[in-house]
Amino acid sequence: MIGRLIALLFLARDVAHRDHLKAPTISIHMALNEFYDEIVENADSIAEAYQGRMKEVIQDIPMLSMEDTGDPATKLRKILSQFESIRYTAVDKDDSPIQNLIDEAVRTFLKTLNKLDNYK
Repeated sequence: MIGRLIALLFLARDVAHRDHLKAPTISIHMALNEFYDEIVENADSIAEAYQGRMKEVIQDIPMLSMEDTGDPATKLRKILSQFESIRYTAVDKDDSPIQNLIDEAVRTFLKTLNKLDNYK
């Protein structure tokens, strides 16, 4: 399940990067640019910490895709919902260091959604 958790962050990066290139305003363009840079760092931190905890390399990170319909905020909300729904299946709820890193990824989504919703 950890592979899917990481894959969702990679999907969010790809979606944000594509929407960044066709953003209708500079504020959306910049918000998505910041998001895709940060979410990659979040994914790396989660994966590396998990691998350190489990003493094994994550072997299966699937390639996910989604339809390119809707605005960037709608797409990111959908991915965030999936991400949050599996976080405790992917990583034990009591593993505070890794859950804190997952919280940071959620923060990255929420910060970007605020910008997309309120600073168009």
